[in-house]
Amino acid sequence: MAKIKVKQIKSTIARPESQVRVLRALGLGRIGKTSELTDTREIRGMIAKVAHLIVVE
Repeated sequence: MAKIKVKQIKSTIARPESQVRVLRALGLGRIGKTSELTDTREIRGMIAKVAHLIVVE
């Protein structure tokens, strides 16, 4: 399957707990961390939920 590379660019401070959990599930947790994930509908949905905190490479 295709891979998606995501990088966290903003902090989780003062963010709802649900967004923090989504970032953890994506393998992120601090600014500058990168994670490579398979391209599935579930992953796309999680990316859409925290799109303002990450960048897709």
